[in-house]
Amino acid sequence: MGETWLKCSACRNDLAFGSKYFQCSVSTCNRARTRLVFCSVVCWDSHVATLRHRDAWAEDKIAPTRAAWEREIAGNEPARPSPPPAPRAAAGPAAARPAAPIAVAPDATVARQAAPAVGSMREAESRAVGSMREAESLTGSSTAPAVARRVVGDPAPAPAAAPVQLNDIVDNDILIVVSKLKKYIRERSGMNCSDAVAEVLSDHIRALCDDSIRAAGRDERKTVLDRDVPRPRRP
Repeated sequence: MGETWLKCSACRNDLAFGSKYFQCSVSTCNRARTRLVFCSVVCWDSHVATLRHRDAWAEDKIAPTRAAWEREIAGNEPARPSPPPAPRAAAGPAAARPAAPIAVAPDATVARQAAPAVGSMREAESRAVGSMREAESLTGSSTAPAVARRVVGDPAPAPAAAPVQLNDIVDNDILIVVSKLKKYIRERSGMNCSDAVAEVLSDHIRALCDDSIRAAGRDERKTVLDRDVPRPRRP
């Protein structure tokens, strides 16, 4: 393993055991699988410029010793799954006894056996038809059974979808990039932009998001699509 603990996530310089290093204050950068470490504040600043953290700072840390690092690696190793048990063979005289063969009659034998049954069915049908015709000739009316009619009405209306319940949000964060907003207004009109405009625009964005959520709820969907967002009204 040598004297090197890890490498700097920005410049790839070696970090020795027990040496001073810097880490990002954002929790997602300090997970076991990510573990972003930096040898200087300059390297950490390049990392912030890449990921664009809104609120972050560099924290001073001391690298672990070799023994502590080996214990951490040993504790993070996943346990090996045990092999599945081998299937047990069925015991007893029933398992050792071979299955009895199934006798299948030839096609000719089956046809000869089915022929008398088919002939008797046709004879019964002809007698029934002859009796019905004789009854019609005597009464002068048809004795065919009446077909029951089924009245079909209008389908039941589908139940209306329940309105979507919106949760209350305590933190009203800024939902736009202020620098890009100021750049757009400056290039569009040559004017400056106050920081308070970002708060008002964020309220408008929240209202549009609420309308989009309700539109998706009316369609009984769990995903907000682009067609749910109200279109802007521009001159």
